[in-house]
Amino acid sequence: MAPRSTLHALAVGALCLALAALTGCGSDGGEPSSSKGGTSAAGQPSAPTESRAPSRGKGSKDPDDLNGDGHRDLVLPLFTQPGQDPAEGTDERVGVVYGSAKGLDPATRTVLGRRDLGLPGPPANPPVGAAGRDSVATKDVVTADLDGDGFADVVTTAATGEPVGDGHISAARSAPYVTWGGSGDPAKGAGAIPVRLPESASKLGVTSVVRGDFDGDGHHDLAGLAQNQSSTVVLYGPFTRSGEPKRTDTSLPFTDGDLAADEIDPSGKGRATSLLVHGISDGEQSPSTLYPASRGTGLSAEGRKLRGGNAHAFGDFDRDGQRDVAVGDDGSRNDEPGEGTEPADVDGKLTVYPGSGGAPVTHRLPEAPKGASTPYGPGGFTAADPDGDGRDGILVATYEGATLIDGDERTPVTRRGPAKADGEKTPEKWRHARPAGAADFDGDGKDELILNWGSGTYFGLYGEQPTRWWITDGTTSRDKTSFTTTEFVRR
Repeated sequence: MAPRSTLHALAVGALCLALAALTGCGSDGGEPSSSKGGTSAAGQPSAPTESRAPSRGKGSKDPDDLNGDGHRDLVLPLFTQPGQDPAEGTDERVGVVYGSAKGLDPATRTVLGRRDLGLPGPPANPPVGAAGRDSVATKDVVTADLDGDGFADVVTTAATGEPVGDGHISAARSAPYVTWGGSGDPAKGAGAIPVRLPESASKLGVTSVVRGDFDGDGHHDLAGLAQNQSSTVVLYGPFTRSGEPKRTDTSLPFTDGDLAADEIDPSGKGRATSLLVHGISDGEQSPSTLYPASRGTGLSAEGRKLRGGNAHAFGDFDRDGQRDVAVGDDGSRNDEPGEGTEPADVDGKLTVYPGSGGAPVTHRLPEAPKGASTPYGPGGFTAADPDGDGRDGILVATYEGATLIDGDERTPVTRRGPAKADGEKTPEKWRHARPAGAADFDGDGKDELILNWGSGTYFGLYGEQPTRWWITDGTTSRDKTSFTTTEFVRR
């Protein structure tokens, strides 16, 4: 089975949502159930009144195992509800739900804010509408064991200080900070350590930081885009406790856009992870460049140009033991006049580029039901192996939920939100849950699928307001567990 991270799949934009004490909800998206996925006697939410501390592990090689107990954990975004003044902005925290031999346990969780992670304060004069001073966006967080001690560290890219100039660019410095992990929770309150960047990128820092094992030596690495547009910066581990990487590579060119990396093998086995640079997009399906990774040498500076497509996933989709990449149409469209179409080889299609170097294979995506499509599209892709056969399928977002494309087989996966939420009716076409990731939380060799749902028009258009979460039993209608993030907590 090919492992995968849930962190990036769950990082979503900041919109208003109650910060959670996690509670149970039913597999049908309507009537709630207990936090373990069973039905409570009264048919109402069975909410743990207090969160339990995670067990203290002895360490593991999995970058998604934050307490080192040998089980993957789920990182998800949590939002505070702002006041009536829009200048107050929206606060976000990082939530962690811990795994176990029985899977995810919503009662075992922690919430991390900027102070908890030991990050320096934000700029002194933030713009109107900026998030609060303890806010931290999940999209800026990755987990990786940078010092190789067996415990995943939390790496947060944070902007600090006032804008500084570097030739033709002026911006607040953005740099990754490490909150060192350990047995149990990450070290709350301990000062985070800034990662040391090369001199060429140190003044303005880096953005779009991702984790990987780019030279396949079993040590976790980082990559980011230099804000001064000088290069793509690759930092190879292991890192010292002062934040110094073993070596640095700035030979890869800078490209406007975002980075995505193949997944680190959670077993600790060295596997070189390739790097994808997805071009900047304004709704149109933008092309990507793939930089292949080789064990012992790292990332090749010779990039391979890939087709247009804003959705992508790494996995072994043909079960040949080599890592492939899928790129495809996420359904979004530029809504400027005359720009709402895509070429025939891009529109409604995904393409798998085999790791063996063979010819790309194209699949047609599920079509949108009449009247359901929007310029924002249904969402992205996730690699998943829910039957544990060693071949990954591609879980694609649709306007009716999700579909797992596994070879020639297609399996719909659906969960439904309630008909009424937050005192308002939910249009039928926006009640479907969205795929948000996949991982093997209980260690049975099969991936659970992660779906979420939130109320309101914005969820229908953007998918950025998750309040209900389902951890499925494969592609079946059963759930391993389900929970909601609805109870406001003021920190």
